[in-house]
Amino acid sequence: MGVLAGRTALVTGAGRGIGRGIAERLGRDGARVAVHYGRSEAAAKEVVAAIEGAGGSAFALGGELGVPGDAERLWAEFDRHADGLDILVNNAGIGSSSPIGEIEEDDYDRVFAVNVKAPFFLVRHGLGRLRDGGRIINISSGLARSAAMPHNIAYSMTKSALDVFSRDLSKVLGPRGITVNSVAPGLIDTDNTAEFLHGSADGWARAAAFSALGRVGETADVADVVAFLASDGGRWITGSWVDATGGSLT
Repeated sequence: MGVLAGRTALVTGAGRGIGRGIAERLGRDGARVAVHYGRSEAAAKEVVAAIEGAGGSAFALGGELGVPGDAERLWAEFDRHADGLDILVNNAGIGSSSPIGEIEEDDYDRVFAVNVKAPFFLVRHGLGRLRDGGRIINISSGLARSAAMPHNIAYSMTKSALDVFSRDLSKVLGPRGITVNSVAPGLIDTDNTAEFLHGSADGWARAAAFSALGRVGETADVADVVAFLASDGGRWITGSWVDATGGSLT
Protein backbone atom coordinates (compact mmCIF):
# COMPACT_ATOMS: atom_id res chain seq x y z
CA MET A 1 0.00 0.00 0.00
CA GLY A 2 1.14 3.53 -0.74
CA VAL A 3 2.07 6.00 1.97
CA LEU A 4 -1.09 8.03 1.23
CA ALA A 5 -3.49 5.09 1.08
CA GLY A 6 -6.90 5.97 2.49
CA ARG A 7 -6.45 9.69 1.93
CA THR A 8 -8.21 11.99 -0.51
CA ALA A 9 -6.41 14.81 -2.31
CA LEU A 10 -7.61 17.73 -4.40
CA VAL A 11 -5.16 19.29 -6.85
CA THR A 12 -6.35 22.41 -8.64
CA GLY A 13 -5.21 23.03 -12.20
CA ALA A 14 -4.23 19.38 -12.50
CA GLY A 15 -4.94 18.86 -16.18
CA ARG A 16 -1.43 19.76 -17.28
CA GLY A 17 2.03 20.86 -16.23
CA ILE A 18 3.07 20.88 -12.60
CA GLY A 19 -0.48 20.15 -11.43
CA ARG A 20 -0.64 17.01 -13.51
CA GLY A 21 2.71 15.85 -12.19
CA ILE A 22 1.53 16.38 -8.61
CA ALA A 23 -1.79 14.61 -9.17
CA GLU A 24 -0.14 11.57 -10.73
CA ARG A 25 2.49 11.37 -7.98
CA LEU A 26 -0.10 11.56 -5.19
CA GLY A 27 -2.09 8.90 -7.01
CA ARG A 28 0.93 6.60 -7.15
CA ASP A 29 1.37 7.12 -3.42
CA GLY A 30 -2.13 5.78 -2.83
CA ALA A 31 -4.27 8.90 -2.49
CA ARG A 32 -7.62 9.16 -4.24
CA VAL A 33 -7.13 12.28 -6.33
CA ALA A 34 -9.67 14.91 -7.37
CA VAL A 35 -8.20 16.23 -10.63
CA HIS A 36 -9.49 19.78 -10.99
CA TYR A 37 -9.65 21.52 -14.34
CA GLY A 38 -10.80 24.97 -15.32
CA ARG A 39 -11.61 24.53 -18.99
CA SER A 40 -10.25 21.30 -20.47
CA GLU A 41 -12.27 18.35 -19.27
CA ALA A 42 -10.50 16.13 -21.81
CA ALA A 43 -7.09 16.92 -20.31
CA ALA A 44 -8.35 16.18 -16.79
CA LYS A 45 -9.80 12.88 -17.93
CA GLU A 46 -6.42 11.96 -19.41
CA VAL A 47 -4.87 12.50 -15.99
CA VAL A 48 -7.59 10.43 -14.33
CA ALA A 49 -6.95 7.64 -16.84
CA ALA A 50 -3.21 7.81 -16.20
CA ILE A 51 -3.71 7.55 -12.44
CA GLU A 52 -6.15 4.68 -12.78
CA GLY A 53 -3.88 2.97 -15.31
CA ALA A 54 -1.13 2.97 -12.70
CA GLY A 55 -3.45 1.30 -10.21
CA GLY A 56 -4.71 4.41 -8.45
CA SER A 57 -8.07 6.10 -7.98
CA ALA A 58 -9.12 9.51 -9.28
CA PHE A 59 -12.01 11.61 -10.56
CA ALA A 60 -12.24 14.82 -12.59
CA LEU A 61 -13.62 17.98 -11.02
CA GLY A 62 -14.50 20.99 -13.16
CA GLY A 63 -14.92 24.62 -12.27
CA GLU A 64 -13.50 27.98 -13.32
CA LEU A 65 -11.58 29.74 -10.56
CA GLY A 66 -11.37 33.44 -9.88
CA VAL A 67 -15.07 34.12 -10.47
CA PRO A 68 -17.80 34.78 -7.88
CA GLY A 69 -19.05 31.64 -6.16
CA ASP A 70 -16.28 29.45 -7.59
CA ALA A 71 -15.35 27.82 -4.28
CA GLU A 72 -18.91 26.92 -3.31
CA ARG A 73 -19.56 25.37 -6.72
CA LEU A 74 -16.33 23.37 -6.69
CA TRP A 75 -16.96 21.98 -3.20
CA ALA A 76 -20.54 21.07 -4.09
CA GLU A 77 -19.24 18.98 -6.97
CA PHE A 78 -16.50 17.51 -4.78
CA ASP A 79 -19.11 16.41 -2.23
CA ARG A 80 -20.74 14.22 -4.87
CA HIS A 81 -17.58 12.14 -5.07
CA ALA A 82 -16.05 12.19 -1.58
CA ASP A 83 -17.00 12.77 2.04
CA GLY A 84 -13.87 14.53 3.22
CA LEU A 85 -10.44 15.84 2.24
CA ASP A 86 -6.94 15.19 3.54
CA ILE A 87 -4.70 17.06 1.09
CA LEU A 88 -5.40 20.31 -0.74
CA VAL A 89 -2.87 21.48 -3.33
CA ASN A 90 -3.59 25.00 -4.58
CA ASN A 91 -1.74 24.80 -7.87
CA ALA A 92 -4.03 26.52 -10.40
CA GLY A 93 -2.80 29.93 -11.41
CA ILE A 94 -2.24 32.41 -14.19
CA GLY A 95 1.43 32.03 -15.03
CA SER A 96 2.36 35.49 -16.21
CA SER A 97 1.35 39.13 -16.32
CA SER A 98 2.25 42.24 -18.30
CA PRO A 99 4.77 44.97 -17.37
CA ILE A 100 3.38 47.74 -15.20
CA GLY A 101 3.20 50.11 -18.16
CA GLU A 102 1.00 47.68 -20.09
CA ILE A 103 -1.16 45.79 -17.61
CA GLU A 104 -4.77 46.90 -17.44
CA GLU A 105 -7.00 46.89 -14.38
CA ASP A 106 -9.02 43.92 -15.58
CA ASP A 107 -5.85 41.88 -16.17
CA TYR A 108 -4.51 42.80 -12.73
CA ASP A 109 -7.79 41.85 -11.07
CA ARG A 110 -7.88 38.54 -12.95
CA VAL A 111 -4.38 37.39 -11.93
CA PHE A 112 -5.09 38.21 -8.29
CA ALA A 113 -8.52 36.57 -8.44
CA VAL A 114 -7.11 33.27 -9.71
CA ASN A 115 -3.78 33.18 -7.88
CA VAL A 116 -4.78 34.61 -4.49
CA LYS A 117 -8.53 34.96 -4.00
CA ALA A 118 -9.40 31.48 -5.30
CA PRO A 119 -7.03 29.61 -2.94
CA PHE A 120 -8.18 31.76 -0.01
CA PHE A 121 -11.85 30.96 -0.50
CA LEU A 122 -11.25 27.32 -1.42
CA VAL A 123 -9.72 26.98 2.03
CA ARG A 124 -12.36 29.21 3.65
CA HIS A 125 -15.22 27.06 2.34
CA GLY A 126 -13.30 23.80 2.62
CA LEU A 127 -12.39 23.95 6.31
CA GLY A 128 -15.31 21.76 7.32
CA ARG A 129 -14.27 19.13 4.79
CA LEU A 130 -10.55 19.11 5.63
CA ARG A 131 -9.80 16.41 8.16
CA ASP A 132 -7.61 16.95 11.22
CA GLY A 133 -4.00 16.07 10.45
CA GLY A 134 -4.44 17.18 6.85
CA ARG A 135 -2.21 19.11 4.49
CA ILE A 136 -2.51 22.33 2.53
CA ILE A 137 0.24 22.95 -0.02
CA ASN A 138 0.26 26.18 -2.01
CA ILE A 139 2.30 26.34 -5.20
CA SER A 140 4.25 29.59 -5.10
CA SER A 141 7.19 30.65 -7.29
CA GLY A 142 10.85 31.45 -6.99
CA LEU A 143 9.91 34.88 -8.36
CA ALA A 144 8.42 35.71 -4.97
CA ARG A 145 11.96 35.95 -3.55
CA SER A 146 14.42 35.97 -6.45
CA ALA A 147 15.87 38.82 -8.46
CA ALA A 148 13.18 41.10 -9.81
CA MET A 149 11.56 40.31 -13.17
CA PRO A 150 9.57 43.49 -13.82
CA HIS A 151 7.70 42.03 -16.80
CA ASN A 152 5.96 39.69 -14.34
CA ILE A 153 5.43 42.17 -11.53
CA ALA A 154 1.75 41.46 -10.77
CA TYR A 155 2.24 37.68 -11.02
CA SER A 156 5.18 37.83 -8.60
CA MET A 157 3.10 39.92 -6.20
CA THR A 158 0.38 37.24 -6.17
CA LYS A 159 2.88 34.57 -5.18
CA SER A 160 4.21 36.70 -2.33
CA ALA A 161 0.63 37.10 -1.11
CA LEU A 162 0.15 33.33 -1.29
CA ASP A 163 3.26 32.85 0.84
CA VAL A 164 1.86 35.12 3.56
CA PHE A 165 -1.37 33.12 3.36
CA SER A 166 0.59 29.90 3.98
CA ARG A 167 2.51 31.39 6.88
CA ASP A 168 -0.48 32.81 8.72
CA LEU A 169 -2.86 29.95 7.94
CA SER A 170 -0.40 27.52 9.50
CA LYS A 171 -1.01 29.22 12.85
CA VAL A 172 -4.78 29.07 12.39
CA LEU A 173 -4.88 25.37 11.54
CA GLY A 174 -1.96 24.15 13.63
CA PRO A 175 -4.16 23.19 16.60
CA ARG A 176 -5.91 20.71 14.30
CA GLY A 177 -2.61 19.15 13.25
CA ILE A 178 -3.01 20.54 9.72
CA THR A 179 0.21 21.71 8.09
CA VAL A 180 0.33 24.55 5.57
CA ASN A 181 3.32 25.23 3.32
CA SER A 182 4.33 26.97 0.12
CA VAL A 183 6.41 25.17 -2.51
CA ALA A 184 8.25 27.48 -4.89
CA PRO A 185 9.34 26.07 -8.25
CA GLY A 186 11.82 27.77 -10.55
CA LEU A 187 11.84 27.28 -14.30
CA ILE A 188 10.08 23.99 -15.04
CA ASP A 189 9.68 22.39 -18.47
CA THR A 190 5.94 22.79 -19.12
CA ASP A 191 3.76 24.26 -21.84
CA ASN A 192 3.71 27.54 -19.90
CA THR A 193 7.48 27.93 -20.27
CA ALA A 194 7.75 26.51 -23.78
CA GLU A 195 8.24 29.90 -25.44
CA PHE A 196 11.10 30.82 -23.12
CA LEU A 197 12.75 27.40 -23.29
CA HIS A 198 12.32 26.71 -26.98
CA GLY A 199 11.69 30.12 -28.54
CA SER A 200 15.36 30.83 -29.17
CA ALA A 201 18.45 28.80 -29.88
CA ASP A 202 19.95 29.43 -26.45
CA GLY A 203 16.74 29.47 -24.37
CA TRP A 204 17.21 26.02 -22.85
CA ALA A 205 20.87 26.66 -21.99
CA ARG A 206 20.06 30.01 -20.39
CA ALA A 207 17.32 28.40 -18.31
CA ALA A 208 19.59 25.56 -17.21
CA ALA A 209 22.22 28.06 -16.12
CA PHE A 210 19.84 29.55 -13.54
CA SER A 211 20.01 26.34 -11.50
CA ALA A 212 22.96 25.39 -9.34
CA LEU A 213 22.41 21.87 -10.67
CA GLY A 214 22.83 22.99 -14.25
CA ARG A 215 19.60 21.72 -15.73
CA VAL A 216 16.00 22.70 -16.37
CA GLY A 217 13.51 21.46 -13.80
CA GLU A 218 10.94 18.76 -14.53
CA THR A 219 7.43 18.48 -13.14
CA ALA A 220 8.51 15.42 -11.14
CA ASP A 221 11.06 17.57 -9.29
CA VAL A 222 8.24 19.64 -7.83
CA ALA A 223 5.79 16.77 -7.43
CA ASP A 224 8.25 14.83 -5.28
CA VAL A 225 8.60 17.79 -2.89
CA VAL A 226 4.82 18.11 -2.63
CA ALA A 227 4.48 14.36 -2.05
CA PHE A 228 6.94 14.53 0.84
CA LEU A 229 5.06 17.40 2.49
CA ALA A 230 1.79 15.50 2.00
CA SER A 231 3.17 12.39 3.68
CA ASP A 232 3.72 11.62 7.35
CA GLY A 233 7.37 12.48 6.76
CA GLY A 234 6.38 16.14 6.38
CA ARG A 235 4.40 16.29 9.60
CA TRP A 236 6.79 18.68 11.39
CA ILE A 237 7.09 21.20 8.56
CA THR A 238 4.52 23.97 8.52
CA GLY A 239 4.40 27.67 7.77
CA SER A 240 7.42 27.19 5.53
CA TRP A 241 8.50 28.42 2.12
CA VAL A 242 10.17 25.48 0.41
CA ASP A 243 12.65 26.36 -2.30
CA ALA A 244 12.13 23.98 -5.23
CA THR A 245 14.08 26.03 -7.76
CA GLY A 246 17.04 23.67 -8.05
CA GLY A 247 19.30 26.23 -6.41
CA SER A 248 18.30 29.07 -8.72
CA LEU A 249 18.22 31.48 -5.78
CA THR A 250 21.74 30.70 -4.53
